[in-house]
Amino acid sequence: MATLTRPKSPRPPVSAKKDEKDESFWEKIGTLGRKKRIKEVQEVEQEGKYAIDSPGTPYNPDLAPEECNLEENEERSMIEPQSFDDPKLNELIFVLIEWINDELADQRIIVKDLQEDLYDGQILQKLLEKLNREKLDVPEVTQSEEGQKQKLTIVLEAVNKALNLPRWNAQWNVESIHRKELVPILHLLVSLVRNFRAPIRLPENVSVGMVVVQKKEGTLSHRMVKEEITTTYDDLGMRCERDAFDTLFDHHPDKLQVVKKTLSTWI
Repeated sequence: MATLTRPKSPRPPVSAKKDEKDESFWEKIGTLGRKKRIKEVQEVEQEGKYAIDSPGTPYNPDLAPEECNLEENEERSMIEPQSFDDPKLNELIFVLIEWINDELADQRIIVKDLQEDLYDGQILQKLLEKLNREKLDVPEVTQSEEGQKQKLTIVLEAVNKALNLPRWNAQWNVESIHRKELVPILHLLVSLVRNFRAPIRLPENVSVGMVVVQKKEGTLSHRMVKEEITTTYDDLGMRCERDAFDTLFDHHPDKLQVVKKTLSTWI
């Protein structure tokens, strides 16, 4: 019986194994790099949570990793949740929303949420144009983040110019507005109300508790601050100090007639 001899399979080129080894090597390097980046983000996130959860902090907010991933010496602030229970803060937000909607009613613009509706600069542009009676040379609609920030830069520069403020203002900037931070948005709107003498009455002495997180030497630290949003104003909208008569009205209104009688006798 004849025996069939099976031909030997051709030996693969040596270079193929080398390519496989090279590919495997670079895949491993890429995997290690990704793991290292993930580990760094996790470490920064843990540092941020520790800074917030450390003793002396009255609450424990949920922070996304991107909120904790700060550059060296960079700061990020957030409102204490308890501040949203303050009726004055809620009244201020309500009054500002109603004011914007009244101003822009002829353009059929309705604002429901200050943070979600104002961050891209579109409504801020319309509001400033209405108040200042001057059109801004900016694109009408921008979808990309870069385009939104470019537009917001032009709008905020125009706002600061109308308010006679420096080009770069400490109370608000492009990044804070675009990040939908409520406090800078409130500062901006309150300044517009006061400057353009809006026919509304803002609640006075509104302040919020803030947690400021900062990265120093690779470590996140935090501090608690009180941020004043509105103060005491007179009838013309200018800031003023409270005097003895204000105290009398607040605490002893029953003695008002006595004071009036005394003053009339003295005069």
